[in-house]
Amino acid sequence: MISEGRGGRRGGRTSSARASTSMTTRHALLPFLQSQSQTALTRLYQRPSSCLSIFRLLGPIERQIVMNLLWLEASVPTSALASWVSREGKTPFDDALATLTALHILANAAVKLTLSPAFKTSMRHAVTGGGASASFGVPADLDEKRAPPSVEALDNHALERWETILHYMVSSGTGQTPSRPSQGVLYLLQRSGLMAPNIGQQLQITSPGFQFLLHTPHAQLWELLLQYLQMVEERQMDLVEVLSFLFMLSTMELGRDYSTEFLSETQKAMLEDLRDYGLIWQRKANSRRFCPTRLATTLTSSLPPLPTAAGTGAGSSGQAQGFIILETNYRLYAYTDNPLQTAVLNLFVSVKSRFPNLVVGSITRDSVRKALANGITAEQIISYLTTYAHPQMRKNKPLLPVTVQDQIRLWELERNRVKSQEGYLYTQFASHADYEYVLNYAKQLDTVLWENSAKRCFFGRLEGHANIRGFIERRTGGNPGVNG
Repeated sequence: MISEGRGGRRGGRTSSARASTSMTTRHALLPFLQSQSQTALTRLYQRPSSCLSIFRLLGPIERQIVMNLLWLEASVPTSALASWVSREGKTPFDDALATLTALHILANAAVKLTLSPAFKTSMRHAVTGGGASASFGVPADLDEKRAPPSVEALDNHALERWETILHYMVSSGTGQTPSRPSQGVLYLLQRSGLMAPNIGQQLQITSPGFQFLLHTPHAQLWELLLQYLQMVEERQMDLVEVLSFLFMLSTMELGRDYSTEFLSETQKAMLEDLRDYGLIWQRKANSRRFCPTRLATTLTSSLPPLPTAAGTGAGSSGQAQGFIILETNYRLYAYTDNPLQTAVLNLFVSVKSRFPNLVVGSITRDSVRKALANGITAEQIISYLTTYAHPQMRKNKPLLPVTVQDQIRLWELERNRVKSQEGYLYTQFASHADYEYVLNYAKQLDTVLWENSAKRCFFGRLEGHANIRGFIERRTGGNPGVNG
């Protein structure tokens, strides 16, 4: 843990190159933590595992500042630390101070720098192993009859649960019947906007949901967990307890049993949800011990959460090598035997043949229009094909055939040629003067969408109807005489 967390000093200056890395790799959880109150963060910082996990999520400059202040008993003038920073690195350095201040890790960064007492104490315990806190989990007693599952079995369990969620997303609404996740997972997918009910009230993938498939498994997991955190208040759960349990899981040892006896009531209630997401394994729902999977132990780590996965995530082996070849005649060859990747292709490809390690199909007008109807955009289809292009394709410039890219965009424009908008049609004016008078008033309100002077009629927006009708009634003494 020390080697992963220690920032240390390198030379006497903070380089702008490393500073830019800090800004581009900002973790998605940090803005959520910054929005929390100081009281909640202080409670969170009383747990060493939480401090260590948040430290891992920080950028290189933030980590270096924390480690330089961690063992100091007195505060340091801000100007003293700023003197180490080059001119190019001043802006990233100021941004790092702002981040640490917003997280209430720094007590006051205006004049002097010092870590908040709660964070400093817990972080020291996390680095040195001191303190009597059980924030890193309490290992369960060894039971020879019920040994914990192997690491391979835990990986298979996590992969099966996670791919069940992804496979349901891409297969719903297509007539296929994949394994159905739990009701809690479905509610979370709907609340996050990744899936939405169609006309038949069946959940199907949305445009954000398709974009979700292009993310790394780590980013996908945190996107769902952030939505889970947003629902904590309405479920009357303690947010600090929820966060501390997630951070606790990220510091646990893979392949080891942990006891549930020292968990709070909120954390015990989370076990069911985390089982559904594949973060933990339990022999039974009421078991007094649990095992974290690799999805949980890598929550705040840079290691891949599913090293054995061949799924659609950007960190999987499927993307690392690429598997799609696209020809100028719209013919597509996908060298994969993964059912999840095949299901994703089914969203916008007309599949012709399937072999043990090859899928052959074509991108057609009907297949693209079907994808567009599900909320997937042309740019997302092109982005997917680019992301998962075969290494042989990457020798081409441009990577994808221009004719295919242009045609996919044209099919989208073709679908979007006609747009509907609610409003009112105003007709049967008594005279052309009345028509012009009312039309000019409607134009002043910026509600006119269409007009035809020869037929004395115009079409106005829905939100402007009350004003236009009132204007006509005032002009005609309460008898409109106009159909609208």
